[in-house]
Amino acid sequence: MIVRTWHGCVPLELADGFAKHLEKTGIDHAKSINGNCGAFVRRETQGTYEHFFLATYWEDINAVKAFAGESYHVAVTYRDDEQFELLSDPYVFQHTVDTVVPL
Repeated sequence: MIVRTWHGCVPLELADGFAKHLEKTGIDHAKSINGNCGAFVRRETQGTYEHFFLATYWEDINAVKAFAGESYHVAVTYRDDEQFELLSDPYVFQHTVDTVVPL
């Protein structure tokens, strides 16, 4: 199994709206892909920003590519992300794991 991790942050006043946006975009998109085994989000406040850590779990690298394309190390972003002033890490990481463990 593969866990794919992403991090981004938004200003605190936009955090709840972004959380709903993330659910409708990244999480729903990931869960719609055959081979997805789950998606989990952790939120952390630091100063004036809310950080979002997303972990998605996949059966294999082909499922990851079905979600993210051939450039699967690059973060998947969505058209409306900028309205939340999202600062997104440009790259994500994939790791082989034995079990699904929520963040």
